[in-house]
Amino acid sequence: MASGERARYWQYAELPGVDLLHAHYIRKAFARHTHETFVFAAITEGVEAFHYRDDLVHAGPGQIALVNPDTPHTGHAGVPEGWTYRTIYPDAEIVRSIAADTLALRGSVGFTSPVVDDPYAARLVVGVHRAAEEGNALAADSLLRLVTARMLRSHGGIVNPLPPRSAGARNAARARALLEDRMVGPPTLERLAADLGTSPFALLRAFRDVYGMPPHTWLTDARVRRARQLLDAGTPPAEAAAVVGFTDQSHLNRHFTRSVGVPPGAYQRARGSAGPVARTYKTGPPELP
Repeated sequence: MASGERARYWQYAELPGVDLLHAHYIRKAFARHTHETFVFAAITEGVEAFHYRDDLVHAGPGQIALVNPDTPHTGHAGVPEGWTYRTIYPDAEIVRSIAADTLALRGSVGFTSPVVDDPYAARLVVGVHRAAEEGNALAADSLLRLVTARMLRSHGGIVNPLPPRSAGARNAARARALLEDRMVGPPTLERLAADLGTSPFALLRAFRDVYGMPPHTWLTDARVRRARQLLDAGTPPAEAAAVVGFTDQSHLNRHFTRSVGVPPGAYQRARGSAGPVARTYKTGPPELP
């Protein structure tokens, strides 16, 4: 990480299904990527800018960046001094259960706005972190449910993705399945298109329209996501890199850090730590606010 940047990515054992990130970034730039979880990022200092689908949006203090699962987005500093945030990543099933319990919403739920100006909700996200840091399981769980229900009421609802109907969308879905099966030795775009009976540029356009990124970017993101699953299961980073198709561990390190915010080794140590305090990956000045 660049000098002055700090990041701590961890889990609190008493809050299963939720990852936590507390970070200060200045020159850090997240590549276009997705999460299997939801993202609630409360900005405490500075401004984060990020591409969300086709828009460039900004989030500052008192605001929350909301990202639905499998939604492509980026992230970088919106001001020279960078940004500090506390982020919670609740599993989709947790959000669905809260939606059913509090709003009688059943099915696929999601959020309609990528940035919400709600200082009280931002304080709730910070409160989840602080409760977890203090080992206060009751408060951490309660605050998580309160902020999720609040966001669902104000900016949430049922999200039913339409099945692919056009030939291009169907080819994009088939291409994605082929890339998932051949993650280690993927075909060229030309070969992939030929196997699907279409042209390379038609497939490129269709894939980007459906998944928000071209096939090669999607494949890198998919490799990082699968590497995370392997790291969670205890696979050493070098072995995980080979299994998902990266050339070596440094290749995994580069792309993992650009998507997750910390290197795979630090991520794995934090995910495997017991108790309310996990290890921290850091460089630069003392504590974050």
